[in-house]
Amino acid sequence: MSRIQQAFDNARKSGRAAFIPYLPAGYPSKAQFVKDALALLEQADLMEIGLPYSDPLGDGPTIQRATEKVLRQGFTMLDFFDAIREVRKQTDKALLVMTYYNPILAWGEEAFIRDVKEAGIDGLILPDLPPDEADTLIPLAEKYDVKLTFLIAPTSTPNRVELVARSCTGFVYAVSVVGVTGARSGEALYEVPDLVKLAKQHTGLPVAVGFGVSDRASAAKIASVADGVVVGSAFINTIEKGGDLTGLARNIFDGTYKAS
Repeated sequence: MSRIQQAFDNARKSGRAAFIPYLPAGYPSKAQFVKDALALLEQADLMEIGLPYSDPLGDGPTIQRATEKVLRQGFTMLDFFDAIREVRKQTDKALLVMTYYNPILAWGEEAFIRDVKEAGIDGLILPDLPPDEADTLIPLAEKYDVKLTFLIAPTSTPNRVELVARSCTGFVYAVSVVGVTGARSGEALYEVPDLVKLAKQHTGLPVAVGFGVSDRASAAKIASVADGVVVGSAFINTIEKGGDLTGLARNIFDGTYKAS
C-alpha cells in the first residue's frame, strides 16, 4: 500500500478526514521552509510541497506573492529537490509535489519523475494538466511508482469528472469553488458535497478538497463530506504575519474530525 493510501486510511480509522497542508518550497527561505514543513507535518497526515513557478494560474494572490518571493531569491529546480530531501530525511509521511506542467516539460518528463522519486516524493498534483493530455506522463509515473492526482471543479461536466476520477492513482483533488486558491468564508463551499459525491461514483480512491479552507470551521465543513482537507494560503498568511503556525495547524486539524 502506498504512503498516500495509508495516510487516508489512518485518518479514516481515527474518525477524521486527512489533513493536507501546503507550502511552497523555499518559502520564506530555504531553511525556514524545512522548519515550517516539519512543524506542519507534526499534525498533517500527508503534505503538498509546491514547486515555485512564475505563472501559477490556479493560485490566488497569497501563493503568487509567496512563490514570487522565492523565485526572486534565486531558488532553482536543484534547490527544490534539495528541499524535498531535507524534509524526507525527517519524516516517513506521504509527500506530494503540486506543480504546473511547464516546469516538468522544461526539465524533461522522465527526468522530473525520476528526480522527485529519488528525492522522496510519493505523488504529483497537476492543476493544469488534464489526464487526456498526459498520455506520456502517466506511464512514466507508473514506471517510477509516483502517484498522480488530477483536479475536478464545480464547473467540470459529469463526463470530465468520470475521466479524472478514473485517471487518478493517488487521490482525487476537488476544487471547492470556481476561481483561484485563497482563504474564503465557509459559505463559499456549498458546491462541495455534490462534487465529491459525483467523483466517488467513479473511483475507490479518496477525494480531498482544497481552495478556500482557512480555519477549523471551514475544515469541518469539508471533513463532513470529503476524505481530505487541503489548506495552503492560510498558512502562508500566518507565516507572513509572524503568527502561530503550529496553533493554526492544530486548530484546522481539530476541524477534520467527522461528527458522530
